[in-house]
Amino acid sequence: MSSIENDKDNNSSFDKIDSDENILEQVSSIQKPPIEVLFPTREQYLDTIAQLHKNGYEMCIDLCVVDYLTHPGRFTPQNIAPQRFEVVVNLLSLKMHKRIRIKVQVPQDDPTIESIFTIYPGVEAMEREAYDLFGITFLNHPDMTRILMPEDWEGHPLRKDYQVGNIPVNFKEAPKTR
Repeated sequence: MSSIENDKDNNSSFDKIDSDENILEQVSSIQKPPIEVLFPTREQYLDTIAQLHKNGYEMCIDLCVVDYLTHPGRFTPQNIAPQRFEVVVNLLSLKMHKRIRIKVQVPQDDPTIESIFTIYPGVEAMEREAYDLFGITFLNHPDMTRILMPEDWEGHPLRKDYQVGNIPVNFKEAPKTR
């Protein structure tokens, strides 16, 4: 029995979805062919992902973070306030031959969001990478530790306000040509 089937039996996030209520009708979206983009709130995120999984999006092909520190006025739907960080998830349905993108705003002062590991176990490393490089904490992740940087590393190197070190380079004198 797979871990997903196991989770279905153990009151996981799949059980949170009321079959009479469709979370996808409550989530802001835009149609941008060939891909639809959903903008759930952080509170709607896990239920939205679970509903999409039930609707046939069986594969999470990417999870990444965007730091909009220098672009605060970008486009978001009217009822979604832009935040510094945006978690972007791309799902794929092989049966329906469709892709869908989910964009969730994450504020700088509380950079946390629920993990979707119980629904898509393949995101384990992607969520760890987002934590390591951007500092976004995925709640209920089984191993929220650094994956690329050393454990004692201070800061998150892909944040736009990360101070880049300065190592002086000493060049040798160029050899003389004849």
